[in-house]
Amino acid sequence: MRQIDRRDFLKAAALASAWPVLADRKRNLKIGHTGITWPAPRPPVTEGAPPAGRGAAGGPRRVDPAWIEGIFKDISGLGFYGLELFSFQIQGMEASGGMAPLIEKYNLPLISAYGGPNLMDAAQRKDNIAQAIEWGKLHKKYGGKVVTIGPNGVRRDSYNFKEHKDDIVTTLNEYGKALADIGLTGCLHQHTGTCIESRDETYAVMEAVDTRYVKFGPDIGQLQKGGSDPVQVVKDFLPIVNHMHLKDYSGGEYFVGYCPLGQGKVNIPAILDMMDGRTLAGMIMVELDGGPRMPMTALETATIAKGYLEKQGVVFR
Repeated sequence: MRQIDRRDFLKAAALASAWPVLADRKRNLKIGHTGITWPAPRPPVTEGAPPAGRGAAGGPRRVDPAWIEGIFKDISGLGFYGLELFSFQIQGMEASGGMAPLIEKYNLPLISAYGGPNLMDAAQRKDNIAQAIEWGKLHKKYGGKVVTIGPNGVRRDSYNFKEHKDDIVTTLNEYGKALADIGLTGCLHQHTGTCIESRDETYAVMEAVDTRYVKFGPDIGQLQKGGSDPVQVVKDFLPIVNHMHLKDYSGGEYFVGYCPLGQGKVNIPAILDMMDGRTLAGMIMVELDGGPRMPMTALETATIAKGYLEKQGVVFR
């Protein structure tokens, strides 16, 4: 495979977007960033160690505090207003003193945590909700406001949504109610490769759930990748949109087909227009899927996103 020329990639990233630029307008929006763009350090393999991702007793795994601090440092340094982490990262930091020191040091609020139950398996429902309450209380302790509910993965080539819809809706309702009871807002995040991917699945679920407890936290890049029109989806569910992953999609070789903001197919200005001035339980979070093979650093992608958003009238700290 041809080796990537990082300088060429960064040069292309600096080109003006095809979307319109607002030179003077200032938007009433606060934008955060998720931590997924910063790849996890690869731990050394130790003989007799527990499987990756789980602790010795099946509990949450420890995480590298330097990794988490690097996320805080980069996102805060660019002036983003908040941060979203995975639930396992928040839990894993407890062994190193918890999240409070980093939140204070970098003056960066922890707004949301990504996690979710198996929506399809009723047998797991009770345990999944109990786990959500456990880590949800920890998230709440650190000022968290929203749980980004990620659906479980499925084999899309053999998956039958209609067979599982009732269980999905029931679990979401009970899960959302449990989160509300401890002061958090659950926002469904549709996702490619999961039990809620397509436009029809997204609409079927969001039109069936109890929206007192289950809000919508769309990922607009995932919508584009999944074959939906993200602008229309956000418009149709705008009253219950309380969180968002602001992501662009190009279908390219890197970042699982996603790309830095302004370089893809998503009509981000139209999304920003709809979200401008709205009060959310959570926050609009820039996101770009990171990984071991990236043509630029996470900090560079976030810097590109910031520059693009500033051209769209977004003000940073």
